[in-house]
Amino acid sequence: MNYLIKFGTELVTIFLEMSPYLMLGFFFAGLMHILIPGKKVIKYLGGSNFRSIFNASLIGVPLPLCSCGVIPTGLAFYRHGASRSSTVSFLISTPQTGADSIMITWSLLGLPFAIIRPVVAFLTGLSGGLLTRKIIKNDESVVKNGPAGLREIPSGFLPKVKELFRYPFIEFMQDIAGWLIVGLLIAGLISVVVPDNYFADKLPGNFAGMILMLVAAIPVYICATASVPIAAVLMLKGLSPGAALVLLMAGPATNAATITMIGKEMGKKTLIGYLAAIITGALVAGTIIDYLLPAGWFVPPVHLIHEGHNHEILPAWVSILSAVILALLIFNALVRKYLLKFFSGKKVQNISPSDGVETTILTVEGMSCNNCRLNIENSVCSKAGVSHVVADFKTGRVEIKGIHFDVGEIIKGIESLGYRVVKKD
Repeated sequence: MNYLIKFGTELVTIFLEMSPYLMLGFFFAGLMHILIPGKKVIKYLGGSNFRSIFNASLIGVPLPLCSCGVIPTGLAFYRHGASRSSTVSFLISTPQTGADSIMITWSLLGLPFAIIRPVVAFLTGLSGGLLTRKIIKNDESVVKNGPAGLREIPSGFLPKVKELFRYPFIEFMQDIAGWLIVGLLIAGLISVVVPDNYFADKLPGNFAGMILMLVAAIPVYICATASVPIAAVLMLKGLSPGAALVLLMAGPATNAATITMIGKEMGKKTLIGYLAAIITGALVAGTIIDYLLPAGWFVPPVHLIHEGHNHEILPAWVSILSAVILALLIFNALVRKYLLKFFSGKKVQNISPSDGVETTILTVEGMSCNNCRLNIENSVCSKAGVSHVVADFKTGRVEIKGIHFDVGEIIKGIESLGYRVVKKD
């Protein structure tokens, strides 16, 4: 019973600490969504020169895309004119940070960490792009047509204001709500189960902790936001700040799906540059933090709470109110994502059974989040003859209904977004 009480206390403490910053971060995510739409990103990613690679890494830092969502986005950019080197730069820098994860890093790991994290994401993205350009001699853009299928930002003041709040608090929340809960549960479990100073006592040195985090983080998926509470609790248990940074970098930036898609779509040489930049960047950045920067910069604010002190930056009522609102938004996201899936899909026009409705089912590879589902449904609905489409990102199944629609054009549209149709029924 004592363990359950402690587990619950840890969850509440972490959630209260991060909620105000996370709410602010989601709002900034909406701003980024409005101010930096997909077509503007593509405009600055063409070519393999230094400027294109620099722009790709810089643009990717604030964008609120997790490592699953960045795969189709990055590959869509690549297929519509971005070079391999600028695409790799974008794929590395984007999932490591975002407006929301930067804010939660500030709340749980302190301001120095919140500043260093996006800087490191930018530098690793830049180095990955430059390394890819060096490995691939003739790195030219694949095509020069526009980004078909990428969603447009609505025009008009009121529609933009609506989208400003709808995207981060409804759509984007659906993508990360589950992973955010998992990250909190893991953080609370580690806090209860792992003894204090465990890593400091068991690991022979800080560099060993970095290697351990690197091996654990590269193949698995964890979003940039959910990784922060885990890193904070691990640091409280004795993990070095440098090793925690390795987790924050490699966890969001890599996973088996990303590695597979990059290898298939852009080749093994591109994959080598991608992984080499992340591994090298993580180890170098971690070493700098552990051995060159003041240790006092990297004491998580959560540690002050555990020691019984009261040094909250924000009033208690702000934290409580933010936590309640965030909890309701998470609940809404989970209901929409899992309980209302039967009402999902896009309906274009009414067609009676006598009209001879056709049904086609496609299996799509690379559809891994709610944003992917919406992109595919919007693309399919734009094709002539389609009356209804339902995509399920968990199974990769896309069901299409209509009259005399061209399946080849539909597949072409889906694959232009960076996905791959592997089966047709």
